[in-house]
Amino acid sequence: MSIQATPEVYQFDVRGVSKRLRHAAIFGALESLEQGDVMRFINDHDPLPLLSQIAQRYDGQVQHAYVHNGPDAVVIDFTIHPKQPAAPAGAAGAAIAAADVPQSGGCGGGGGGCGCQGS
Repeated sequence: MSIQATPEVYQFDVRGVSKRLRHAAIFGALESLEQGDVMRFINDHDPLPLLSQIAQRYDGQVQHAYVHNGPDAVVIDFTIHPKQPAAPAGAAGAAIAAADVPQSGGCGGGGGGCGCQGS
């Protein structure tokens, strides 16, 4: 029987953050997470432009899942995943690419596994 570690879940309610500073605060929070951590984001509206910016800025490393999408609040879980290198052609290339994927570290975690574009 194997025991898997439960990821850390960090709640971030941006409703109290000035609208002028929200995106910068959100990017900073995302970049402080380790691979596998979850940021439970709470907002007063569905942040579709932000989701687009995150997808573009982090190239698929930050994934999201809606927990709640109602008139009172929107709750989204963001998770950090390792950057996947482009696989070289052929089966042997795929094995080499898989071996090159860092196994530790996260967005800003100092472990070297993230490679995100954020700063």
